[in-house]
Amino acid sequence: MPAVASPVRDPAWQVSRGAVGLWVTEGIIGAVVLAIGAAAFLLFVPASVGGPVPFLRWAIPILVAVDAVVTVGVRPRLRYRVHRWEVTDEAVYTLTGWLSRTWTLVPISRIQTVDVTRGVMQQLFGLASVAVLTASSEGTVRVPHLEADVAQRVADDLARRAAQVRDQAT
Repeated sequence: MPAVASPVRDPAWQVSRGAVGLWVTEGIIGAVVLAIGAAAFLLFVPASVGGPVPFLRWAIPILVAVDAVVTVGVRPRLRYRVHRWEVTDEAVYTLTGWLSRTWTLVPISRIQTVDVTRGVMQQLFGLASVAVLTASSEGTVRVPHLEADVAQRVADDLARRAAQVRDQAT
């Protein structure tokens, strides 16, 4: 008897390499916002206030710097390595998360709509995301940060195949 492959496996494709640039840019923006907040704290809260303020005056800049290193230097590359997706004849698979991993499978027969979205930052990097929606409350699967043309082809293919499955069922 032939062995049946388990459907629970890592999907075959990574998100676009451009996603790393997007995540780095988002990390830089977040780090700048935190740095401005830390600078405002240092500027407007004197150490003479007492309590935990003297400790916070040196701890906050250190925490902001560590957060910046992680968000700009570590997290984007880790996310690129672990975010995966695949479309097979039977289903759409995604694997997301860099600390808490989420593996999702949506059968082609369950697809109701397929959307392509391009946020402002995604447009700057030539990226788009595909959202595959089902009737289930937990049924939206997002394939983030694909090249825009790849996302459009995937969405068109999924919509066509979902329509064929619905037509065959009637």
